[in-house]
Amino acid sequence: MSSSEQTVDNMAAGSVHKVIFEHQGVFIQLSSDEEAIEQDLLISGSLQVIDKDSSSVMGCTQGPGDRSHQLLETQQSYETEWDMVNAVSFKKRPCTNGEGSLNHSHERSRWAFTFSVSDLRSITVKEEGWAFLICKLKDSSTPLPVLHFHQGGSREFLDSLRRFALLTECPDDGTCLLVSTPNKALSQSFENLLDDNSFGLVHKFRKDPYVTTLGGFSKVTNYIFDALRGTEEQHQRPPEEVADLLGEVIPGLEINQQEEPGFEVITRIDLGARPQVMRREPLSAEDWTKHQDPEGRMVNVSHLKQVIFKGGLCHAVRKEAWKFLLGCFPWDSTLEERKALQRTKTDEYFRMKLQWKSVSEEQERRNSRLRDYRSLIEKDVNRTDRTNRFYEGIDNPSLVLLHDILMTYCMFDFDLGYVQGMSDLLSPILYVMENEVDAFWCFVSFMDQMHQNFEEQMQGMKTQLIQLSTLLRLLDLAFWNYLEAQDSGYLYFCFRWLLIRFKRELSFHDVLRLWEVMWTGLPCHNFHLLVCCAILDSEKQKIMEENYGFSEILKHINELSMKLDIEEILQKAEGICLQIRSCKDLPHSVSAILGFGTEVSGSNPTDCESAAAPRATQQQDACSNRHLRETSSHNSCKVAFRL
Repeated sequence: MSSSEQTVDNMAAGSVHKVIFEHQGVFIQLSSDEEAIEQDLLISGSLQVIDKDSSSVMGCTQGPGDRSHQLLETQQSYETEWDMVNAVSFKKRPCTNGEGSLNHSHERSRWAFTFSVSDLRSITVKEEGWAFLICKLKDSSTPLPVLHFHQGGSREFLDSLRRFALLTECPDDGTCLLVSTPNKALSQSFENLLDDNSFGLVHKFRKDPYVTTLGGFSKVTNYIFDALRGTEEQHQRPPEEVADLLGEVIPGLEINQQEEPGFEVITRIDLGARPQVMRREPLSAEDWTKHQDPEGRMVNVSHLKQVIFKGGLCHAVRKEAWKFLLGCFPWDSTLEERKALQRTKTDEYFRMKLQWKSVSEEQERRNSRLRDYRSLIEKDVNRTDRTNRFYEGIDNPSLVLLHDILMTYCMFDFDLGYVQGMSDLLSPILYVMENEVDAFWCFVSFMDQMHQNFEEQMQGMKTQLIQLSTLLRLLDLAFWNYLEAQDSGYLYFCFRWLLIRFKRELSFHDVLRLWEVMWTGLPCHNFHLLVCCAILDSEKQKIMEENYGFSEILKHINELSMKLDIEEILQKAEGICLQIRSCKDLPHSVSAILGFGTEVSGSNPTDCESAAAPRATQQQDACSNRHLRETSSHNSCKVAFRL
């Protein structure tokens, strides 16, 4: 395989063409009616992905031969046939007799073709002893030959395309990758949202999603509003352009548009009346003790969780109960077993703490990642919940514990390390536990649930935003359509809610109540998404009656912080859950999100390895498009097949 990235200078045109990918020995299968006599004939050629800095061009080498001939012919082709602007066509390459052109390929060059990556709709990956790709264009009237990779190279080819397009797995077909290309002009406009010319918002978002969300999205002005809505003459940007912009900000985000093929279409469904539910008083210390047997085992756990879900816990119980809710202690463990486990966990914690404590200054100078983690932690600790009495003041010992726990977590999970926002998740836990070791292991358990939110690819955030949009569309299609009309159907104004589980939206004590309720796992999966729906349901009337636009919606949502009634929200969210559960014709996608039913659809475990390989690759594909953000010209890439 010859996979390379090289630069070809076109001196006449004064531009630079970059060969992102090149692979010899790719075969196409002839199956057109025009060439029926050559049915099923495989023709070998060379495949290239080429980027040009100023316009849409493409090029490809001629195959094995003298390198000077190949380069000369490539340069000539850039100036003539391959200077196509966003066009897809099959081309018969002109064959000249001078300048070293390779005449022996003339008879077969009619099978050469080119297409722009921006014109791709989907790529289906198949394997039959070798990989072959079926590329489909947005213009269905222009079919492309199947590309056969007998000598490997299909994965490298897909990787090269990810620098220019988002490849996301189609939910209904594990072998199909949907292709979308971002809009460069819009992404640049969004980057200018912050008054910081050194770093664009996309770069900041990937490196530091928490601060960018709390900072960038809370500073939305008429500038970005105008960038999204377009000029007065345009009135509103096309939905696909807005999708491009949001794809820039949250890589891989694909909201289930009704017109998008491959997604389940959710139409208006009669959910019936929403049941009225009542909240109860918090579980008392006395009632907690009643759920323990003489050896300390928790009994009637399902009823206990139900009581906690309906009313939460009194503060005196939290220190012990949270360890069970978070999975630090098994529900069926005895008191003696828990004491033994506590001793083991204490030893393990201090061994990890000693690892970073014993690093000398000389060692740390040669460990940039540890230095970066420490710097971020020190910065965040000094601004986390400083108005709370537990953390206020100078030289507060609680701040030292917060710092030490986060540093030790870096030793526990060095791959993730520390990402800004994690201190917000630890702060309430340390407040409740008042113990360094207990707080650490509870934090570890909570991070097991939240881990994907903080990973570089943010797969957890992408999934939750898609699921939230699906639920809101089911619950209130009119409101969802209104948000769509205001370029807000992607619900990214809920990003902060999801990222740190409403930590900045509620008062400190309301956060404690909400988290312990959610940790029961009741009454359904992803209950926090229904909490989002409950908040939006309460605000929809004001948003729609006041005819809020893009910027007003963001401003309004941000200003809800510290004004929300947690008991009212939980009551409404539970009612929404019961309302959805009672629906007889519930869409499968909604049932899967909320965990209704026991049916689990998935691949057959007996599938052969060759079939499983492309699926595994595609699952990774759906969240491995970060190279796209580093490409300078999103719409200047084309793919060429030459013989």
